[in-house]
Amino acid sequence: MSSYAAMNAPPAEEDERAMSEINTTPLVDVMLVLLIVFMITIPVITHTVPLDLPKVRNLATQTKPENVNIAVNRDGQIFWNQTLIPDTTALLERLKTAAVQKPQPEVHVRADQTTRYEYVGRVILTAQRAGIQKVGFITEPGPTGSQY
Repeated sequence: MSSYAAMNAPPAEEDERAMSEINTTPLVDVMLVLLIVFMITIPVITHTVPLDLPKVRNLATQTKPENVNIAVNRDGQIFWNQTLIPDTTALLERLKTAAVQKPQPEVHVRADQTTRYEYVGRVILTAQRAGIQKVGFITEPGPTGSQY
């Protein structure tokens, strides 16, 4: 038999059997790696910090004559019970006089829906600088069952 005929000879039975079986070693390796990854990541995902989150509630505002109502319109103008306050310095002086009253009045801040946060933040900062302890926000009630 020539060397050419030996190369084109039909394969032996053992070679056919070896080629017809699937090599599962790489599959088992991949599955073990995935198992290890899931075993490591699942406890991290399910572990959370225990918190007692606040419950949603809607309390009606108790309007007292001594409460201070501050309104901020969309242009940033500040109103003290419908009286225009020219700047935050004047607001600070009025809040300082209110802060020394016994009992200290609550400050209720109402702002237009389109008011920039900066304007409301200035009012809150001014109230903090004056020593006001209680500052609340007045909003319109949402639809029934709404959380916001």
